[in-house]
Amino acid sequence: MFTFTTCLLVLASLSRLVLAASRTTPPAGALVVRAGTTTSGEFKTVSSAIASLPNDSSARSIFIFPGTYFEQVYITRSGPLTIYGYTNDASSYVGNQVTIQAGVPASTAGSDDASGTLRIHKDNFKMYNVNVKNTFGVGSQAIAISQYGSRVGLYACGFFGYQDTLYANKGTQVFLKGYIEGAVDFIFGRTGLAYFGGNTIAVKAAGCITANGRESNDTGSYVFNQNTIVLASGVSSSSVSGKIYLGRPWGDFAKVIFKNTIITAPLNKALWSIWNTGDERTDDVFFADFNTTGSGVTGVSRASFSTLLSSSQAASYSIASAVGSDFASWVDSAYLV
Repeated sequence: MFTFTTCLLVLASLSRLVLAASRTTPPAGALVVRAGTTTSGEFKTVSSAIASLPNDSSARSIFIFPGTYFEQVYITRSGPLTIYGYTNDASSYVGNQVTIQAGVPASTAGSDDASGTLRIHKDNFKMYNVNVKNTFGVGSQAIAISQYGSRVGLYACGFFGYQDTLYANKGTQVFLKGYIEGAVDFIFGRTGLAYFGGNTIAVKAAGCITANGRESNDTGSYVFNQNTIVLASGVSSSSVSGKIYLGRPWGDFAKVIFKNTIITAPLNKALWSIWNTGDERTDDVFFADFNTTGSGVTGVSRASFSTLLSSSQAASYSIASAVGSDFASWVDSAYLV
């Protein structure tokens, strides 16, 4: 007998078969980037597509077909810009098929920013399902993404590096449902206002995940909510056990908050680190966490300069506190956790 309960069970089963939305064709009006293309009107590189855009206030978009694009990309145009990467599942970074890759260190580029594989020096920018890599490795700062814009949203993107992977240096920005990999101070910046939600943060070696560089007592912060901290593929727990920290203060007024974090990477029991011995920089920092769980944080004994937040205190640190109460006007809510 086909009862109402049976009907509900069938509907539930069918709902699980619904695939996540794909993005495999360019939206109307988008420029097309395709590796090795010989088709008129298409571009072989991301940089050439960006260079073709008018430097005006018009909203534009770029769609990138699968491939690895070996270049540094520098974006400065004034008008809104959205970049889409080809994917069969736009909701996650896992199936990303587009990579922008370079291997430039700051030691030869001349600055952190100049070493960036992707440099965003504009407001009103969005990017979906693109991986960005700086493959230089050990020995120098080498930035994957250098972010200087306001109202910038990075959705289901992957950022890969070793030292100083993600430079959230200026402006208001969100990093949602993506992947961030590095070892030393790999989420850092001076005055950037940033919110990180629903990301996988992968640690490649001993070091600090964040190095916030605030130099004045302002309201700016990095807020992390519902992220997962893991070891990167191929890294053994024994090689880094007790040698990983949530952050250290690059600037005297560093302000970093982690909420609802699941941690399986084996963190140091103090959770937070000084900058260096003899140059601690901890007198005015605000390092805080709430509801931190997972096998990587057993037997925690927090550093004396850090704060364990109550639930009411934690509630005051949110996407609105991080990037402003107008966030709904520019953040893609489909990626909020």
